Amino acid sequence: MNNFNLVAENPESTVVASYQPQQKERSNAYQSEADLEKAFITQLQAQAYEYINIDSEQALIDNLRKQLEKLNHIQFSDSEWDNFFKSKIANSSSGIVEKTAIIQEDHIQILKRDDGSEKNIYLLDKDDIHNNSLQVLNQYATSAGQRENRYDVTILVNGLPLVHVELKRRGVDIKEAFNQINRYNRESFWAGSGLFEYIQIFVISNGTYTKYYSNTTRFSHVKEQTKSAAIRGKRTSNGFEFTSWWADASNKLIPDLMDFAKTFFAKHSILKIITKYCVFTADRLLLVMRPYQIVATERIINKIVIANNYKNFANTKSGGYIWHTTGSGKTLTSFKTAQIASKLDFIEKVLFVVDRKDLDYQTMREYDRFEKGAANSNSSTAILKKQLENPDARIIITTIQKLSCFIKKYKEHPVYRQHIVFIFDECHRSQFGDMHTFITKTFKKYHLFGFTGTPIFSVNASAGGNPNLRTTQQAFGDKLHTYTIVNAIADKNVLPFKIDYVSTMREAENIEDEKVSDIDRERILQSPERIANIVRYILEHFDQKTKRNIFYRIKERRLAGFNSIFAVASIELLQKYYLEFKRQMAELPSDKRIKIATIFSFSANDDGDEDPSDTEDLPQNARDFLESAIADYNKTFKTNYDTSSDKFQNYYKDVSERVKKREVDLLLVVNMFLTGFDATTLNTLWVDKNLRMHGLLQAYSRTNRILNSVKTFGNIVCFRNLETETNRSIALFGDKEAAGIVLLKSFNDYYKGYSENGKRVRGYAELIAELTQRYPLASPIISEKEKKGFISLYGQILKVKNVLTTFDEFMGMEILPPRDFQDYHSMYIDLYNEFRNKNKGDAENVNDDIVFEMELIKSVEINIDYILMLIRKYHKDHMKDKEILITIQKSIDSSIELRNKKDLIENFINTLSPRSRIDEDWKAYVEKSKKDELDKIIKDENLKIRDSFLVSSIEYFYNGITPSNTGAQPMQVVEYKRLGVSTSHATGALLINSVINQIAIVFLCLLSLIYYKELSKGAESIKVLIIIGLSINILVLVLYVSIGISNKIKNGFVKIVRFICTRKIFKSKLTSVSDKFEGFCVEAQVSFKEAFKHPLRLIVALLFKIFALIIFYSLPYFVLMSLDIHLGPNTIFLVIAMTTFSIAMTCFVPTPGASGGIEFAFKSLFINLAGVTSSVAVSGMLLWRLLTYYILMIISLICYFLLEFFFVKRSKKENLSNNEIIDEN
Repeated sequence: MNNFNLVAENPESTVVASYQPQQKERSNAYQSEADLEKAFITQLQAQAYEYINIDSEQALIDNLRKQLEKLNHIQFSDSEWDNFFKSKIANSSSGIVEKTAIIQEDHIQILKRDDGSEKNIYLLDKDDIHNNSLQVLNQYATSAGQRENRYDVTILVNGLPLVHVELKRRGVDIKEAFNQINRYNRESFWAGSGLFEYIQIFVISNGTYTKYYSNTTRFSHVKEQTKSAAIRGKRTSNGFEFTSWWADASNKLIPDLMDFAKTFFAKHSILKIITKYCVFTADRLLLVMRPYQIVATERIINKIVIANNYKNFANTKSGGYIWHTTGSGKTLTSFKTAQIASKLDFIEKVLFVVDRKDLDYQTMREYDRFEKGAANSNSSTAILKKQLENPDARIIITTIQKLSCFIKKYKEHPVYRQHIVFIFDECHRSQFGDMHTFITKTFKKYHLFGFTGTPIFSVNASAGGNPNLRTTQQAFGDKLHTYTIVNAIADKNVLPFKIDYVSTMREAENIEDEKVSDIDRERILQSPERIANIVRYILEHFDQKTKRNIFYRIKERRLAGFNSIFAVASIELLQKYYLEFKRQMAELPSDKRIKIATIFSFSANDDGDEDPSDTEDLPQNARDFLESAIADYNKTFKTNYDTSSDKFQNYYKDVSERVKKREVDLLLVVNMFLTGFDATTLNTLWVDKNLRMHGLLQAYSRTNRILNSVKTFGNIVCFRNLETETNRSIALFGDKEAAGIVLLKSFNDYYKGYSENGKRVRGYAELIAELTQRYPLASPIISEKEKKGFISLYGQILKVKNVLTTFDEFMGMEILPPRDFQDYHSMYIDLYNEFRNKNKGDAENVNDDIVFEMELIKSVEINIDYILMLIRKYHKDHMKDKEILITIQKSIDSSIELRNKKDLIENFINTLSPRSRIDEDWKAYVEKSKKDELDKIIKDENLKIRDSFLVSSIEYFYNGITPSNTGAQPMQVVEYKRLGVSTSHATGALLINSVINQIAIVFLCLLSLIYYKELSKGAESIKVLIIIGLSINILVLVLYVSIGISNKIKNGFVKIVRFICTRKIFKSKLTSVSDKFEGFCVEAQVSFKEAFKHPLRLIVALLFKIFALIIFYSLPYFVLMSLDIHLGPNTIFLVIAMTTFSIAMTCFVPTPGASGGIEFAFKSLFINLAGVTSSVAVSGMLLWRLLTYYILMIISLICYFLLEFFFVKRSKKENLSNNEIIDEN
């Protein structure tokens, strides 16, 4: 073992094994932010960083050129550099996503030399990190964005800004540094050449505390595209909660900035983190690994290298396991480990083995991110065989079940003698035992590693199975790294638990008498009375426990509260609960009912892992019940599942997705979803089953994933007395003192206050007392000092109240009446707006010591339904009760969202009459207001009919010069954006216009089929083309509509486009195309939803379009008459049919304006008309094309230049000063 201990002492380890802060004499003098910055830079210089003074963007670019020349041993000519910089580094079409992809996936760019040759240019040397240069600059100022900004400290790697450090003086909340980076990201990182969009890692510090996080680019088209077109920056990270601490290998935090600089910013550490320990996911989200994840990865890799050096294979000495608690990111760690291990030249394959039920769509996407085609959920071993035999398939993701089938099927195979690394995720699973035996007997040269959040020790091992494989250490070898639930909660990487033990029939739950058999005990626990009591308790407390009166946003959806899982002891008990829920909810009003679902399958015993494909062995009555429950699910969610094998697997996946999206309120399970299932919206676990040891902690841990500042703990409600088992489990997987960290404090602690580490933490009652004494509602707050004091105090109250609301005891003990809370809310929001508006005019944020808890303020929003209820009450009282009007006013003032609608609501109230119907009149009033507002926007933004006409007119020019008429819509979106119309509105309008146009074309084509035989008599050669053209137009229409109304079809097309765009052949250059296509699809669905609200308008638009096309398609009739060809009046319909088919059948011709194809079709069809000779047909075709193509293109081009003229004129007039600044929160 001494050989393996060398891992921890490796001086090149990214994370130091053990760090002891140097004992230095601490100065008592005040340290300003400038002093802190100077000390930090001095420390970096001592670590061989080059300090560089850069005062302009051009100097930054010149330095970048110099550093890349040095790294690549090359001298750029001016023309080479100019072309390379503009096309590869500062491409105007690249944003944060594309630049992150360059650093993480495509760091070798191709330079075209002046002599026509090509050369690879490395932006980073990832093979030998010591070849990269590190520079530090500070106080870089830019005025290129929305306003002047000055950045604290930036780390340049080969001249590119890849790490940014934002500092605050000691005593200031580091969250303000986080907020300031968000502001830079919105206002200026994107400006100029956009080099600061290359930043991969942000560091925030106030000297005392230091954290880091990735420049993550969580993608949301709708939100970003509805903002000002000038604002290209995207939000960094998805919340302050996701920032990380740095630590040593023993998980001891390193928060001090100087200590952080010595460890995190050690040259080999920071370069390894950037080049090896960042993960760019399938969602184009950049994640930077946490220290414990890096340690685990490096220890496994070092173990493999050392074992290989000693030729030590196929035993526990060459493997080991990682104990990282549930929710700490084990899967990410194992991904990265597999990726790095696969690049070792002596390793032939890495097999990443998971349980079948964990291989859902999202997980497969993540696996596929590392190696395309590595993961598939197909149960066939043929694909696995093909992967194992493919020398280029270095990483293979498979399931325990599929690998077992392969080994059973192929007794001999060359892969059994190859050098292989096995990595098992969730290696505590019961299925692992047999798999271990198969591997050790079959494979000859392997390393075996496992990841688990709850290892199996002798104390929690099961009695059955192989006695030599009962514990995790027996199966895998030594523990290589530990990160327990205590570490994770202390680091705020997962949440603590709040546990309620609710007794409904105490004599049943506390039966310990050995004389009472398990059967009798279970019969008592399953009594109808007890089940009814528990269901009643859940329904009565559901809103409270899952915080249904609280609002937050996730992926652009505004959600009310969280959701929950109800774990019960058996399938029989589950059936009783499900039916009781249905019975009691049938008696409730619709707004009090919750959406329930259930899922279970056969398992050998209650503690076994259920298989989502195994329903065949269910008893018939259980299967019949499951069919009935799935039928309820189908009715609720408009799906079509049943218990057959394939459909049940899809049902499992659908339930999983709907729970993650918080569409299912309560999921009833026996064992499923209690391990390995991650849903951040889950906050409550209701328990009526006996849990113990690893099973207990796994189940509890479904609730403690970090989401936002509203979700502060996992809620566990036990209907059996599990206190002893809970304490045993926490002691086993944490330590004996862990309960104080892992479990939330008591109600009295939060209400009355408590002491922690010798420090007094004030309780709710004390905070409210100070609030009412220092800031009585009747007295205005005058001084800025008092305003800041109120903001800080009320923020503390919001935090503690957010915790207390889930305690049953809090009801009736709020101290302040609701109206007083509304008034204090109003004061808080007023101050928020006041300070925000102050900061808008400043070059720098001077109020850096203020943190507003706006997420908690928004979480207790009053919604419009509540206001309408008050208005109905006011109306019913004949509009005499002025107290209700005061309540309405206070409710609006205490809500950020409703404040924006204050005038709307008050004006609506003024329109009320005794005959008003509140709900109908409100909808009509809102619609009218929307129209008035749109008219005002059009007027305010100078979006005149002239502009709209000109934008519409450029369609003919761009369609005429692009293949298959594809260029108009993208350019029209660009022009609308320049006129101030949001991308989402422009895209939506043009999309609906395209759909209407397509419907009109298909309608006329189908109508023209009346003349099909007459047309095809003399034109047999193009009969097939007519059918193909019609089919393509119908297909395009179906495609548009399907994407607009069906999520499944939309997601299918997005997957196809992403699959094509991420092929290796494109080298990630089309990644943005797939992202934009996904955004287009999202816009399509939003547009369809809006459009279908006004079907009459759509019908009118369609009739206008059909009428316009009929006129357009009738032009050849009059052209031929001008050539002295006299056609009968009835012939005009035949001419329209001919023109319709001429255009429809050439829609797929890939030439600008379908040139060539449309001329051929016109001549071939019209030559059949009486009196039309070949020469007349050609003359008619040329004259028709002149009128409908060339002249229209010239007019369209003139419209384009007019549009440019008016835009430039207006821009000068307005001086481009109306860019909106996005709300910081």
